[in-house]
Amino acid sequence: MPDVTIIDVSPRDGLQNDPKPVSTEEKQQLVRMLVDAGVEKVEVTSFVHPKKVPQMADAKELVHSLAHMEDLEPIVLIPNLKGYERTKELRVSEINWVSAATETFNAKNIGMSIDENMEQFLKVLGEAKQDGIKTCFSVAVSFGCPYEGEVDEEQVLRIVRRVKEAGVDRIGIADTIGIATPDQVERLMSKVLEIAGTTPVTIHLHDTRGLGLANAYMAYRAGVRIFETSASGIGGCPFAPGAAGNLATEDLVYLFERMNISTGIDFEKLLDAADYAAILSSKNPLGRIRHVERKKEKGN
Repeated sequence: MPDVTIIDVSPRDGLQNDPKPVSTEEKQQLVRMLVDAGVEKVEVTSFVHPKKVPQMADAKELVHSLAHMEDLEPIVLIPNLKGYERTKELRVSEINWVSAATETFNAKNIGMSIDENMEQFLKVLGEAKQDGIKTCFSVAVSFGCPYEGEVDEEQVLRIVRRVKEAGVDRIGIADTIGIATPDQVERLMSKVLEIAGTTPVTIHLHDTRGLGLANAYMAYRAGVRIFETSASGIGGCPFAPGAAGNLATEDLVYLFERMNISTGIDFEKLLDAADYAAILSSKNPLGRIRHVERKKEKGN
């Protein structure tokens, strides 16, 4: 068993806000390459309204086309009860539900208050348990909000307590705008892990300010063993100004493997997937190690 689990979110969070159209076939190829590299858990798409996020308009078609991939544990993001109704007939291993730690971000992102969002989630959670689908509840802007600024830790912990008591299968903490510092990460994640107990906890990091790897290492030191990253570091949040760039999957895998922390991922094949992800994106990917390794191969 690997020491840590990597969930790659590039097909969803990496591409959702990209203005360059990406075909269903290209998304399939990216998922295939990630799975071939040993990434078993991939957040493949989001069941949001096509007018809000046009890039995810092929969500149903994409998930259906991946049903034959036995080594894939597909995860999909859903924003509301209607999204779950569209999802549950398909082969997914887990749904990811997002709520923000602040009211302003929640209103602009999802169009609901935190309490309204929680009420809908609890309905979905009950249905998902009956349908045998696992659930993750992710708390966005856990370290800082583009509208409200600094976020009080207690705002995050209050939500974590509620979903823990409700019986969620996984809890996610997200640095949506890439504002966190390593000391903040270690402090908050230690508290989240204490509340979560045996419930798995994930951290989702953006590398907007270049602190993604440092924050990931401090999360590991705090006890986090599940990390959400994006191949080549593509993507960002369409509802958070300036929040371009996830932590690159290959950068984190490189760090862990150099530290003898096993990921179960084939690094060379992951680099191939990262190269492909970079081609699909219209933006300049933030991933670093890919460029270093490719220059070595060329002898530069």
